[in-house]
Amino acid sequence: MSLSANRETSGTARRSDGPQPGIARALRNSLTMAHRALLKVRHTPELWFDVTLQPILFTLMFAYIFGGAIAGDVKGYLPIIVPGILVQTVLTTSIVTGVQLREDMEKGVFDRFRSLPIARIAPLAGALMADAIRYAIASALTFAVGYLIGYRPAGGFGHVLAAMALAVVCAWSVSWIFAFFGVVARTAAGVQGASMLVLLPLTILSNAFVPVDTMPDWLQRFVNLNPVSHLVAAVRDLANAGTFSREIAVSLAGAAVITAVFAPLAVRVYMRRA
Repeated sequence: MSLSANRETSGTARRSDGPQPGIARALRNSLTMAHRALLKVRHTPELWFDVTLQPILFTLMFAYIFGGAIAGDVKGYLPIIVPGILVQTVLTTSIVTGVQLREDMEKGVFDRFRSLPIARIAPLAGALMADAIRYAIASALTFAVGYLIGYRPAGGFGHVLAAMALAVVCAWSVSWIFAFFGVVARTAAGVQGASMLVLLPLTILSNAFVPVDTMPDWLQRFVNLNPVSHLVAAVRDLANAGTFSREIAVSLAGAAVITAVFAPLAVRVYMRRA
């Protein structure tokens, strides 16, 4: 009788743990969570403002305000500013990953996820998948607005798509940094503040908006080392010249290093707390 009870108790314990999801099931769960993240726009459409209104407004404002001063006219400035706005938009959009992750954890949403028979990594992976779609939308809108006001990428449509893909890949890698911030921070506001403190200087102090040779020598040295500058240069090389330059390799290598460092950190802390 005792042996039978022990077996029953053991079986109950195994059933309560739930089946351990494999890679295929974890992927399906992650896709479901990505779908959930995209559906949130029905209730909070302002979540899309950063990937819809921001690239439109920034491209128009920078082109018409600074075009004459920097390049002599708006059309001459577009090959400089459109890739710069693209990189700035996708990188700043990646902050949302950490902010929304922290908000879900504060509201107890992840406590509910933990009680479901799904892969524990799915909510995090799903959020990152959904954000990749957001980056692609922001990239397409930036080039579309540039085209409407006179930008004609000499690299052709195929190289423009390659430039967009490069920006999305690099932004996705950076989103792991902010996902880590979202897991370790105490509040969503803290995530946003710390993220902007890191990202804003990197985007402003780069070659995204003005030629580097117009800056003081000491600032040029920093700008030339800035990883954002390498990404902007790579996007320009692809879109404006149709060339696969060294800057692309540097950008991809940087993205790989960031992912290799922060993805394990974010997953480890997330699995401990979620």
